[in-house]
Amino acid sequence: MPAGDAHTFDSFECAIHALAPSCEYCGVKVIGHDVEADGSFYCCAHCTGMAGASGLQDRA
Repeated sequence: MPAGDAHTFDSFECAIHALAPSCEYCGVKVIGHDVEADGSFYCCAHCTGMAGASGLQDRA
């Protein structure tokens, strides 16, 4: 975690809701493979294209 913050959760759902980044285009929580472009995170290449982003980096 950034800045060394520690968190404790009793379910994956709570951890995902609190910590996972959201897609800059559709807002879905990104919990696995994501795409980064221009410093923003997207859930898939489709959302990246719809947002008009360039400089695509596959985060696999």
